[in-house]
Amino acid sequence: MDLRKIAPYLVQGLAVGVLAGFLLIVIFRPGEVDLRPSVEITEAPSRDTTRSNSPASYSIAVENAAPAVVNIFTAKVTTRRLHPLFDDPAFRRFFGDQLGPKKKIENSLGSGVIISKNGYILTNNHVIAEADEILVAFRDGGSSKAVVVGSDPETDIAVLRIPAENLPAITLGHSDELRIGDVVLAIGNPFGIGQTVTMGIVSATGRSELGISTFENFIQTDAAINPGNSGGALINARGELVGINTAIFSRSGGSQGVGFAIPIHLAKNVMQQILEYGHAIRGWLGIEVQNITTALADSFGLPEKTGVLVAGVLKNGPAHLAGLLPGDIITHIDNKEIHKASNLINAITSVPPETEIQLKLIRNRETTTIKAIVGERPKPR
Repeated sequence: MDLRKIAPYLVQGLAVGVLAGFLLIVIFRPGEVDLRPSVEITEAPSRDTTRSNSPASYSIAVENAAPAVVNIFTAKVTTRRLHPLFDDPAFRRFFGDQLGPKKKIENSLGSGVIISKNGYILTNNHVIAEADEILVAFRDGGSSKAVVVGSDPETDIAVLRIPAENLPAITLGHSDELRIGDVVLAIGNPFGIGQTVTMGIVSATGRSELGISTFENFIQTDAAINPGNSGGALINARGELVGINTAIFSRSGGSQGVGFAIPIHLAKNVMQQILEYGHAIRGWLGIEVQNITTALADSFGLPEKTGVLVAGVLKNGPAHLAGLLPGDIITHIDNKEIHKASNLINAITSVPPETEIQLKLIRNRETTTIKAIVGERPKPR
């Protein structure tokens, strides 16, 4: 027998047998065969995307938010009177109108944030207060005159409007979800040099009793905020607006790592009231209050510094009509514990007028409860 003649048939039969055996294994034991190549990879552990995990770059956040941040230039005409002696007719006879009042134009700058595509802008009240003309400059170089829709000096918020459509509005974030240590970025126009971005963290939340405005609930940050940044955006790492930059604490006039921003949930609430009513609507009791000191706690026989002392009650005001008296110590409002005067003021002003609330208080060293109908806080003069 010539093996060379039958060799091709032997090889062909062997190949067919191997293939048939392989197919039988695949058909009857498929779980033990993996045709994919074996590649070893290392994957990062899955993270909760709702938490603020800092990326290596914040360029995407800035790209999303920066077009909505504008520069605000204001002009105010002031009149400077000369010495009263120059009102004498003898002087005026020789000098005529040269001795009349002199007019001067004062310019200032700040920042603002476009919050709707149809031209509404949020900024600080102190940026546009008493301005005779307001000019808004966009990031792309364009500009437009703006009018004041309304303002609220007690929170330092103002709403502007420009005649434009399809503007790059910013996305509003959730300032009440901010945590100390979260990364934030401040965008504005410091010193008028042009749009600038600075980075920092949230140093504290709920800052109050700073003397900046009547109602204070500030976000504190070490992101550099300088003159001209007022009214600009404080954004999170996702480019969402979480605050309106408002003030700095500084001995030199420049940033020293202590800046304050109005939380967007507060600014948004004020804006909505301005758009609906023309001004901010707040609850009011008509009382003067002060914090309980150690000396006051001892004099009132309190076991600890608790509640807020009612120092005065406005006659015929909501508190007076409810029976509240000077010397009462308010400890709770609707079962919410009150620790200091700012807590009580914020709690009352957040209640809509004509709403009934329950006050738990200490009077003559005894605990009692009264009900009061909240009135509307008078407009500041």
